[in-house]
Amino acid sequence: MAITTCIFDAYGTLFDVAAAAREAAAEPGNEALRDLWPSLAEDWRRKQLEYTWLRAITGAHADFWQVTQDGLDWAMQAAGLDDAAGLRARLLALYRELSAYAEVPQVLSALKASGKATAILSNGSPDMLASAVASAGIGDFLDDVLSVETVGVYKPHPSVYDLVGNRFGTAREQVLFVSSNGWDAAAAAGYGFTTAWVNRAGAPVDRMPWRPAHVLSDLTGIPALAGAS
Repeated sequence: MAITTCIFDAYGTLFDVAAAAREAAAEPGNEALRDLWPSLAEDWRRKQLEYTWLRAITGAHADFWQVTQDGLDWAMQAAGLDDAAGLRARLLALYRELSAYAEVPQVLSALKASGKATAILSNGSPDMLASAVASAGIGDFLDDVLSVETVGVYKPHPSVYDLVGNRFGTAREQVLFVSSNGWDAAAAAGYGFTTAWVNRAGAPVDRMPWRPAHVLSDLTGIPALAGAS
């Protein structure tokens, strides 16, 4: 079947999750973060994801904003910055307005111009996603923004991927699902989507029962994969 619908993960795929720490480190008064920001950003993201998995497994759901704060608190303590309340507040504020990767507007615009449906499917809570989309100025290129809060469990639970078909009425084979998370791309492939893993870091493929159909270094190849160019 031809691809009719392009679905994007948000954090790490469209939005640069390291941007908050990187931008905070460049601001006056945050000298303590100058050398620490790469490791803090990595720890923050890792714990954020780990907490989504643990909450999904145990049934202890909390929205992604709570998980994001919990991950930051762990990362700041690990970096010896847990008493820097002002820095914590600044990092969280920046996270709500993460920078989009440079190619994002052009890629989404090309998909829309070709008649493809486009949407975000994210762990993010609706208010977080609304802030990020508005800040990046990409709302006009999206038909919808789908959040796991609708089903109350995080990826890669199948009920999350069900949201796409429920919204767009598409067969699974008509969906190109794009994620920077290898585990997400693999699980979505197992679900039946055509998947593209945006492997910006050049990481090994995750050892799961399924593998993404495509592996890219950024998003620029997505329109061609979708038949939009």
